[in-house]
Amino acid sequence: MPTYLGFDHGEKRVGVALGDDLTGSARPLPALADGDWAGIERLIREWRPAALIVGLPLNEDGAEQRATAAARRFAAQLAQRYGLPVHPVDERYSSRAADDALREARASGRMVRRVRKGDRDAQAARVILEQWLAEHA
Repeated sequence: MPTYLGFDHGEKRVGVALGDDLTGSARPLPALADGDWAGIERLIREWRPAALIVGLPLNEDGAEQRATAAARRFAAQLAQRYGLPVHPVDERYSSRAADDALREARASGRMVRRVRKGDRDAQAARVILEQWLAEHA
């Protein structure tokens, strides 16, 4: 069963999620600091993903923004460093969906601790990866 790693690249942190195409679902992993290539390499060694999925931040009208270029550079670096297929995916509304998921988890009692800074990034990576899995099922 192929596994995939999804990434939500940000200025300070990189959200990470792990998913597979059997279930079509993903789960958030702890976010990494931007530039933590050793952490990414550790995840790739541990999970041996078939491909890497990177969210591309776009404006509501689909136009690129400053952060889009940074995400594209990150995706290119992943491909160059690890030799794995890297698939960009439109990440519009992923942060909003991540916030909704965190709010719902707190309200339902599934998450009893306070939301930490990296939680939103990891949840956004989960949303991005699940979107890609759904599109490629």
